[in-house]
Amino acid sequence: MALALRCLRPLPSLLHRSSLAMARGLPRAPRGCPAPLLEGCRQCVQHMLLSRQLATKKAKGKGQGQAKVNISAALVEDIINLEETSGDMQAVIEALKEDFSRNLSVRTSPGALDHITVMTKDGKFPLNQLGQISQKSPQLMVVNMASFPESTAAAAKAIRESGMNLNPEVDGTVIRVPVPKVTREHRESLAKLAKQSTNKAKEALRKVRSKSITQVKKSKSKVSEDTIWLLEKQIQQMADEATAEMDKLLAAKTKELLG
Repeated sequence: MALALRCLRPLPSLLHRSSLAMARGLPRAPRGCPAPLLEGCRQCVQHMLLSRQLATKKAKGKGQGQAKVNISAALVEDIINLEETSGDMQAVIEALKEDFSRNLSVRTSPGALDHITVMTKDGKFPLNQLGQISQKSPQLMVVNMASFPESTAAAAKAIRESGMNLNPEVDGTVIRVPVPKVTREHRESLAKLAKQSTNKAKEALRKVRSKSITQVKKSKSKVSEDTIWLLEKQIQQMADEATAEMDKLLAAKTKELLG
């Protein structure tokens, strides 16, 4: 009997420790939550799922470099629109592609002049809205400014300062644009312009990232630090992927230009 009593004596403390362990395993509601987790509080569910995801990412990331985060956009839609952020970043990439295609080509074509911006007394306008652009021969392009003769000088100046190595000649309302021979110097000049355009695009991308992170931080009083941490990491990851794509575009364009 005495032996049995001695065996039973530790049970209360063991049961207490067991209950504590079980309690620790349950997700806790955020501070100030108006409803218990099991009653279906959406904020609590969000907190629980993100906390589990955070723990998983941290565990996987130990000793394996930086872990990749992939948060469901629907899960955090009350904090930030991740799809909109992704769209803004993609728009920067598409603008860089368009710039490369339109303005940075070894062979100058009439289409390359279309969107050169001309400063007139009435504001800024694309060249193709002011003049009729045509190619008379492989070595000569012509811009007819008969519709807006008062803008002829401004158009010629815009062509000259476009960075395309063009030296226009004005004859009345007609601007003749000799197409330069493709020299090594010209190729290198275009490659430098491609680098400059990429740096500008990266700066625009950083502004998108900073704007999104600032928006996330505004929710610090409403969500957990873990949630903020995950979202910042996700946005930075999106920006890094966009930057890597820009670097690939620049490498391909540089190879094309330098031959």
